[in-house]
Amino acid sequence: MGVYAEQVLPRITNLVLGNAEFGRKFRARACAGLMGDVVELGFGSGLNLPYLPSEVTGIWTVEPSRVALQLARSRIAASTAPVHRGTLDGARLDFPDDRFDAALSTMTLCTIPDVYGALAELRRVLKPGAVFHFAEHGLADDPKVVRRQRRFEPMQKRFAGGCHLARDIATLVTAAGFEITELDKQFMKGPKPWSYMYVGRARNPDLARGRAGLRERRVHLPHDDVRAVVARGNVDRTGVGEPGRVTGSEQWSAR
Repeated sequence: MGVYAEQVLPRITNLVLGNAEFGRKFRARACAGLMGDVVELGFGSGLNLPYLPSEVTGIWTVEPSRVALQLARSRIAASTAPVHRGTLDGARLDFPDDRFDAALSTMTLCTIPDVYGALAELRRVLKPGAVFHFAEHGLADDPKVVRRQRRFEPMQKRFAGGCHLARDIATLVTAAGFEITELDKQFMKGPKPWSYMYVGRARNPDLARGRAGLRERRVHLPHDDVRAVVARGNVDRTGVGEPGRVTGSEQWSAR
């Protein structure tokens, strides 16, 4: 990871996504209703901590950026919920099966290289019936905006740590086997290719065939083509090569 990605980008992210308006409109909504032990994909600089309900008994971080975690220190100190350092790689969560009561992700699924593996792992560590809360930007519902998203995405990935503009968040979540129970899609303030939001909740259903199936399921797909997995609920961890191994040079950092 270069100096820009390691040192500069986490600080930019902390500033850009740390504004109060975004917090009120999207972080507060994503955090509402969380309770018990919560795992957060993309903990970043702890921007969600001020919005956690009192019912949250602890947050376990999934965050690869050392700088982002350093930036989070003051928020961690002020948090009413204990914060536990978890793991670095969302596609390989170092937690036991059925461990958490809920999960949280904000502005993170756009950037995880192995997003299929991360969501499969998230299901594994969530208890049956646990709820995944998310607020993510992604593929718009306006074809004109989508064309612009496709056009700007290569530049966005290069300068924003691998961030994709046109991931269909709802399809990713359901393809991983979650059952979406609430979903609000809308444009937030800002340039439209960057501002289409998915805010919702998804339930981790009971698994009749057991947790082992989550570790064994694999089909070979390109990173952003999830259409083929919807019918079977199968995911490939990388799209190419060894299942479970992150490929390419993209690094993801929490939002």
